[in-house]
Amino acid sequence: MDPSTSSVRVEPPAHAPAGTGEGPRIGDLDALRGFALLGILVVNIAFFASGYPFHLVPDPSYDSWLDQVTRWLVELLFTMKFYLLFSFLFGYSFTLQIDSAVRRGVAFAPRFRRRLAGLFVLGVLHAVLLFHGDILTTYALLGLVLLAARGLRPRTASTLAGALLGLVALVIALAAVRGGGLVPDPTIAADAGARSTEALRGGLGSVLVEHLRAMPAMISALLVQGPLALCAFLVGLAAGRVRLLADVTPHRLLLRRVQWVGYPVGLAGALVFAVGGGTANLTGLVLSIVTAPLLMAAYVATALRAFHTGRGPRLAAVLAPAGRMALSNYLGQSVAGVLIFTGVGFGLVGRVAPLPTLLIAVAIYGGQLAFSAWWLARFRYGPVEWLLRSWTDARRVPLRR
Repeated sequence: MDPSTSSVRVEPPAHAPAGTGEGPRIGDLDALRGFALLGILVVNIAFFASGYPFHLVPDPSYDSWLDQVTRWLVELLFTMKFYLLFSFLFGYSFTLQIDSAVRRGVAFAPRFRRRLAGLFVLGVLHAVLLFHGDILTTYALLGLVLLAARGLRPRTASTLAGALLGLVALVIALAAVRGGGLVPDPTIAADAGARSTEALRGGLGSVLVEHLRAMPAMISALLVQGPLALCAFLVGLAAGRVRLLADVTPHRLLLRRVQWVGYPVGLAGALVFAVGGGTANLTGLVLSIVTAPLLMAAYVATALRAFHTGRGPRLAAVLAPAGRMALSNYLGQSVAGVLIFTGVGFGLVGRVAPLPTLLIAVAIYGGQLAFSAWWLARFRYGPVEWLLRSWTDARRVPLRR
């Protein structure tokens, strides 16, 4: 989206010349994706700043009331929320890609499978080289499920999402009742956190070994996160089928109702989740699984309503360029994290308190907003989007305007 425009609802993309069959971009969709980038970074940056969060224990070096409050607020407002928004938008965009393929007269499924293969390779490289908490590989695998489910009716897709969400919550609830836990011994977990922090403080070889060592645990974590992302995929598929974001004006009452329900219920669940110790506590985790989608829906409803107020289009115009190149920005956040915190760069891992770490995340995000607007004023795609598009199309697509 051109950041100088005054409308954000439906705009022609700068990268779709006449006759390509590309439809208009949905400005709200790009702006929401740009908004999601902030939440993702706020959560992920803690895993660059210290080795302790990976082992689900706080860094004992930072235990002041300010440190605790900062971590608590992140758990309350961000953790387990924003990846759901990214997943929802993935499912919604999937329906737009289907429509684009129809307009262009090309077979959708082979191209989408090729796209997923490219996304999977990017995810593997990301996980090994930059961030062991990568989500791209999961998206690539779940994308195959989404492809198989593309013929589902909106109501059926939503029902399946709800059933899957309930099943995941039930399994974890049973584990909680039986006394299970993700951190059986906090002392052992703290020792492992110290070793991880020291490894990340080393050079490239040490960082890569730490990423590889963490892979089994991350794969286990995805056994929960993956099904929840699939739920959001299916809800996004249903929303895309009815073009919910193409024009939100007729849905203003629905957005208000989502806020009325989502905030009290979602914040109540998030409060129990944060007070209980975040993902380390299975009881709080169950409540978060059930209520986080409602809180995220309330966030989305608030953002959409804000985009359509008097100054809302300006806000959306600031966010949308970052959303248009969200893949580049997601990977760029990891590059920044590696350079700032690990021994590959400045080596600040374990040396920055939670609040300054949060401020660093905000600074990185602000830089990405400015860079995205500058880049898209000159190029049709983000750099990684261009690479993935060229791979998907099996040709070198034009990059410069």
